[in-house]
Amino acid sequence: MDFDLSEEQRMLKESVDRLLEDRYSFEQRKTYTKAPDGWSRELWQQYADLGLLSVPFDSKYGGFGGGPVETMILMEAFGAALVLEPYFATVTLFGGCVRIAGTEAQKDALLPKIGEGKLLGAFAHSERNSRYDLADVQTTAKKDGSDWVLDGEKTVVIHGDCADKLIVSGRISGGQRDKDGIGLFLVDAKAPGVTRKGYPTQDSLRAADITLKGVKVAAGDMLGESGKAFPIIERVAQSAIQALSAEAVGGMQEMLDITVEYLKTRHQFGVPIGSFQALQHRAVDMLVATEQARSMAMFAAMMVDEKDDAERAKAINAVKVHIGKSGRYVGQQSIQLHGGIGMTLEYKVGHYFIRSTMIEILFGDTDHHLAALARAGGLIAPGTTA
Repeated sequence: MDFDLSEEQRMLKESVDRLLEDRYSFEQRKTYTKAPDGWSRELWQQYADLGLLSVPFDSKYGGFGGGPVETMILMEAFGAALVLEPYFATVTLFGGCVRIAGTEAQKDALLPKIGEGKLLGAFAHSERNSRYDLADVQTTAKKDGSDWVLDGEKTVVIHGDCADKLIVSGRISGGQRDKDGIGLFLVDAKAPGVTRKGYPTQDSLRAADITLKGVKVAAGDMLGESGKAFPIIERVAQSAIQALSAEAVGGMQEMLDITVEYLKTRHQFGVPIGSFQALQHRAVDMLVATEQARSMAMFAAMMVDEKDDAERAKAINAVKVHIGKSGRYVGQQSIQLHGGIGMTLEYKVGHYFIRSTMIEILFGDTDHHLAALARAGGLIAPGTTA
């Protein structure tokens, strides 16, 4: 199997690495967090100018026509820089819903605007009691003539406070946790009846709790078939996990690099602490965990478009489990090897660990995906050879 990047993929990697190296030092990132949106609008436009916002979209919508590998390249770079901008919310989640389920008219109207940096989107799906159950939707969607009326509450909508458009899940029929009977609706974030309460998250990003009261949605703003949205939500969540796994690897590599450099420069008893064999062993274990996570991120990129639903789900479950375990191990070791300085907000290694911890709980934590993988019989069926 060829793991080398193509010429276009190398150019993409070089361009995003160069931009982030020039514009995303730790001190610059602190400045961006103080902007009104909590991130840089100027940089967002630079992403658009470089074509980064249109990477996963088809060329007929002004896109790059990229796939999971291109997403992996971008998200790993974003993870290494601790990027604050709403790429994940707008391109991966919102754009993913449109790309997978949108009509041609919806794609024509929305995807080029995302690519140009003129449209911010968010995926309003999680609810207060839903935990990690993607089918748990209480927000109602009721028919009003040919249109729909939405009522309910969505919580921790990533970058929902700055979004221009929302994709909202609503229950059309069935019980609270039924997979059938869910619809997806395109909603203007400033529509009558929409209330947003924005706040910073622990990892310096932004989210919002969103209330919908009698929000009217035109029939043409439904995504996909009425009541059949669960498979779309599941595919978008799997794509999100694939993107997050690459972002986590970028953060792990930075934690490893920062820690190794610290071991070389911090002196105790007149020598660098990196000369102590016990600490060298721990640094090697961090390296092994990071490389294992990188392998799983590549596996996710290979499997996220797998046509067999069961095999794809098992693969993504396995990826999330391993990424969660590796991220926690590398983060804990990086903090411990730094000592007290690793715990301070003034030092960047702690910020990587915080983001790694947030990634571990997004779209299901390690225990959730391990249980799902066990119910499915494991990644490799008993009696078969890997």
